[in-house]
Amino acid sequence: MNITAEAVKQLRERTGAGMMECKKALVEANGDLDAAAELMRKQGLAKADKKAARVAAEGVIVIEKSPDERAAAMVEVNCETDFVAREQDFRSFAQAVARKVLETRPATLEALLETKLDGSETIDERRRALISRIGENITVRRFTVLEATDRLGAYLHGTRIGALVALQGGDAALAHDLAMHVAASNPRYVSTADVPEDVVAKEREILTEQAKTEGKPPEIVAKMVEGRLRKMLNEITLLGQPFVKDPDTTVEKLLKGAKASVTGFERFEVGAGIEKRQEDFAAEVMKQVKGNDAGGTAKR
Repeated sequence: MNITAEAVKQLRERTGAGMMECKKALVEANGDLDAAAELMRKQGLAKADKKAARVAAEGVIVIEKSPDERAAAMVEVNCETDFVAREQDFRSFAQAVARKVLETRPATLEALLETKLDGSETIDERRRALISRIGENITVRRFTVLEATDRLGAYLHGTRIGALVALQGGDAALAHDLAMHVAASNPRYVSTADVPEDVVAKEREILTEQAKTEGKPPEIVAKMVEGRLRKMLNEITLLGQPFVKDPDTTVEKLLKGAKASVTGFERFEVGAGIEKRQEDFAAEVMKQVKGNDAGGTAKR
C-alpha cells in the first residue's frame, strides 16, 4: 500500500513519534490515521513521546574501546532520575549505543538514532521501547570518537564523568593518568596556542578593566594584566595545569619528561549544560494550602 508523505507528517504531528514508526503504523492500519494513532498508543510509542518534554539530566557516560585500544567511543545517555541511571537495562542500552558509535562512526546524532541494533530494531526504536517499559524520558544526548596514533587513555569516574586522551609517545599508564587528570581538572584546550584569539582578547579586556580600578600606573597595569592572563590560560589548558597526581609538576613538564605529546582529548559529564528545573515542593504545598484557605474563607 502506498503511504503518502503527508499522511506520515500528520501522524507524526499527532503522536510526536518517529517517521519510521508512523509509516509502519499506517501500513498496518491500511492508511487510516485514527487506527494508526490508536495502534501506536497500544504499542506504547505515542505514550513514550508524551514524556519527551520532561527534563532528562541524570544518566550515564559510557566508553567503548577498540580491540587495539587506539580508538574509543564515548556516549552520554540521559534519563530523569538517578534510580533509573542505575537500572541494568538502561545501562545495557547505553553500552550498546557506544558499541554502535565505535562500529559505524555516524556523522550526526540523527544518523546514530537510525542505526540498526541486532539487525532489525533501530537505536531510537529501542530507546522508545525502554521509555515505555521504564516510564521515564530517555535521550541519547551526544557522542564522540577519539583516535590516537600510539596510545589512547580512557577513564570513567563512576558513571558520571568520562574522559579520553590521545597520546603520541609515552605508555599506557601515562595515557590513563592523563585521562584521569582531564576528568578531574576539566581543561578546555590542550595548549595556549589552541585558545581562540577572541577568547584571549575578551579576557584581556576584562582583566584590564579590573586592574584599572586598583590605581596603578599604566605600565604596571599592563604587566599585571599579562601576568593574570597567563595564569588564566594555564588554568584552562591541559599543558598549563598542575598534574593531579603531583601538583608540583605541570602536565607540560610531565609530557616532556616522557617524550610524549597530547594530540587531543574529550570530556563528558552527565547533565553538563542541561537546565534543570529546581522545584521547591514545600513552597508549592504552602501555596496550595493558602489557596485552599482563601477559597474556604470566600465560601464562608
